[in-house]
Amino acid sequence: MPANIRYTLLSLRDLLVSIGPFAILTVALLVLAYWWLDPTPPKRVVLATGPEQSAYDEFGKRYQQALARYGITVELMRTEGSSDNLRLLRDGDADLGFVQGGSADIAYDDEESVVSLGSLFVEPLWLFYREDSARRISEDGVLSNLSDLRGWRVNVGTAGSGVPRLFGTLLDANRIDPDDLILSEMAQTPATVAFLDGELDAVVFASAPESLIVQMLLQTPGVRLMDFGQNEAYGRRFGYLTPVVLPQGVVDLAANNPPEDMRLVASTTSLLAGSRTHPAILQLFAQTATGLHGGASWFSRARQYPSLQHSEVPLSPEAVRAIRNGPPFLQRYLPFWLANLVERMWLAMGLIIALALPLSRIVPPLYTFRIRSRVFRWYAELRGIEQDHDNGTRSLPALLDALDELESKVQKVVVPLLYADELYALRANIQLVRKKLQRIQG
Repeated sequence: MPANIRYTLLSLRDLLVSIGPFAILTVALLVLAYWWLDPTPPKRVVLATGPEQSAYDEFGKRYQQALARYGITVELMRTEGSSDNLRLLRDGDADLGFVQGGSADIAYDDEESVVSLGSLFVEPLWLFYREDSARRISEDGVLSNLSDLRGWRVNVGTAGSGVPRLFGTLLDANRIDPDDLILSEMAQTPATVAFLDGELDAVVFASAPESLIVQMLLQTPGVRLMDFGQNEAYGRRFGYLTPVVLPQGVVDLAANNPPEDMRLVASTTSLLAGSRTHPAILQLFAQTATGLHGGASWFSRARQYPSLQHSEVPLSPEAVRAIRNGPPFLQRYLPFWLANLVERMWLAMGLIIALALPLSRIVPPLYTFRIRSRVFRWYAELRGIEQDHDNGTRSLPALLDALDELESKVQKVVVPLLYADELYALRANIQLVRKKLQRIQG
C-alpha cells in the first residue's frame, strides 16, 4: 500500500475513533426521540361510519379514497350510527367516527377518551310522512305539529343511531308521551321499504342531504316532509340544535321541489377520534375534511365547514391548526411522510444538535491527544533510562540494550504526517541519550 494512502487511512481511523463516542451518543438520542415522539403514523385506521347508504357511509368512502393517496388504508366500519360510534371510540375498537351532536350520551369522562376534529356539516331531522295518512287528520294532508303524530306508526331508527334519543327529546319538549305513538326502531333501509309499502305512517332520519335515502324520499310522490315552524325555538332551547331552512326549489329547480321553504331543526355532526389516535392521522383527517366539507351545500355556504364551534368534547390541537392554517409549510413541497417526519422531529433534532455542537469542540483536542500520546508515552521510558544511569541502578551495557529496545519500538510507531515532526523529535532525543551513554563508555 502506498505510504500516502496508508497515512490517510490512519488519520481517518483515528478521527473516527475520536468522534465515535459523540456519534453514538447522538444516534442514541435520535433513536430515543424517535421512539418517544413516534413520528410515523400507522398505515391502517378504522373509521366508524353508519348504516349502509347513509350519509356517514358515503362520506366514509370519500375519506377512504382521499387518504389512499397518502398510503393510508381507511377501514370502514358500518354501524347503527352516532351512539354506536361513540361506544366504539370509548372501547378503542375504532380510531375515528362520525358523531351527531345531541344524539349520543357524551359524558364528562369522554373529555379524556375522545377529541374532536371539528364540526363537519349539519344533519337535519327529517320527518317524512305519508300524505294519505295525514289526510285522515287534515284535508290538505299537511302536518303542522308533532302532536299530530299521536296514534301514528313512526319509525325512529335503531338505538345505536342516536335518533331515538334526539327525537325523544323533541317529544318531551312538546309534552308528548312516547306511548301515544306506535314507535319502531328499524334500520333505515327496511324502515324505508315498510314506509313506502304503507306499513308505517312516518319515518324519522337524522342525516345529511347527501344520504341516498333522503334524496329519494324528497322526490317520491305521496311523501311529504314535515315543516318545523318552531325551529327557532328549538334552537334556543337546545344548544346542539340549529334552525335551518331547506330553500324552495333546491331539490329540483325545474319541478320547484320543495314548493316552499321548509323549516327544519338540525344538529352538527363532528368527526371524533380516540385520544390515542396518532397526531399525524388527526392532522391528515382534518386537512381532508376541509376539502370534503368546505364547499357550499343545501344548508351551508362555501368554507363555512369544517367549523371549530359546537364541539361537545375538547378539540384536537392538530385539527385546530389544520382547519385554521391549512396544510403545514413542508407538506406543500414534500411528500406527506417526509414532511410529517421532519415536522415532528425538528424540535428534538434541534435540541440534540444544540447539545452536540458544544460537545463536538472536544473532538479536535481529543484527536490531537490521541495522536501525540503515541509519541509522548515513550518519553517516560527514555527518561527512566537516564535516571537509572544517574542513580547507578543499572549497568551501562544494560542501559544501552534498553535504549536499543526502545528505539526498536519507536521505529514501529506510525502517526499522521501532520505530527511526524514530534515522532522525529523523539528519535533525535533517543540518539542524544545514546551519544551521552557512549561518551561515558568511551
